[in-house]
Amino acid sequence: MLSETDLTLVNALQVDPRAPWSLIGRTIGIGAVTAARRWQQLTGDGRAWMSAYPAGALAGRLALAFVQIDCAPGEPLAVAAALAGDPHVPTIEYVAGPCDLLVHVVAADLASVTEYIAHRLSRLPGVASTRTLVSAKLFSEGSRWQVRAISPEQRDALATRAKQAIGAPRFDELDRQLMLALGEDGRASYSAIGTRLGVSASTARRRVEIALGSGSIRLRCEIARSMSPAPVTMMLWVRVPPDRLESTARSLASLPEVRMCAAISGAANLLVVAWLRVPADAVPLESSLVTRLPWLDIVDRAVTLRSVKLMGRVLDETGRARSQVPLDFWAATGTKAAPSPERP
Repeated sequence: MLSETDLTLVNALQVDPRAPWSLIGRTIGIGAVTAARRWQQLTGDGRAWMSAYPAGALAGRLALAFVQIDCAPGEPLAVAAALAGDPHVPTIEYVAGPCDLLVHVVAADLASVTEYIAHRLSRLPGVASTRTLVSAKLFSEGSRWQVRAISPEQRDALATRAKQAIGAPRFDELDRQLMLALGEDGRASYSAIGTRLGVSASTARRRVEIALGSGSIRLRCEIARSMSPAPVTMMLWVRVPPDRLESTARSLASLPEVRMCAAISGAANLLVVAWLRVPADAVPLESSLVTRLPWLDIVDRAVTLRSVKLMGRVLDETGRARSQVPLDFWAATGTKAAPSPERP
């Protein structure tokens, strides 16, 4: 576990990832220099990091699929390592359940996802078979999950800094490069971002404020799972009546344990990812779900044995980040050149 001070620091950055260190320090009761130094220590040894990725309407135009991979005996981690460097694979889980690996695949469109799975993923040595579940809608994702180490008053103090977007939302090639820069360092200065993008610091500030304020790019603060208050990942494949899918997904997304909830193709029509304190917490969670939502049928379940990659960060066996892969979902897939990002 991280120290209480580090947990409050992470929680503050989950509320406002780019809040000034002076505000962060004042809110959690430490100096600005101390806050900055502790964050540098956390990121330096991979205990915490920030991810940047497309969100909102922009994410809705991308194609998302969850691929269940069965591997030859002894090959799951080798296959996972081979996929970990691919920009279209933000997350890889080695699981105990209906498959060996659960891989998230994101690309510019469904044709690009198909191209990647057919010409890259399925042809890897060690892959025995695959099953692809296309996601029609993402109801909730990991940015809403927090370690809950700060008080509601502290959370409100940070949340009030949020500003309305200045100007119309967009996503062009400059914003694509901006997202990749923030993925490397979510707290990079406007001057550093401008230098990388070849624009002025004021232009960088304006584009960052528009991208984050409009919700086209989202920043997410993560911590190594072994140091998290909820280190166990559980996946549930759930079937609900189609006319209750939206309302059920909203109910599931409101639960503090739920990390992600997505509509999927297949026998189950919802995939739910929950973060738990210990494996035994899965029993009361499932019981509470079927009691609260009696029309819900749990089709299958899995528990993560090891997270190999999480939103672009390649992890070691302890869950610490050891390298970063840009989440460039518009890069070429297989033999197909993916479409470039365009303005909405």
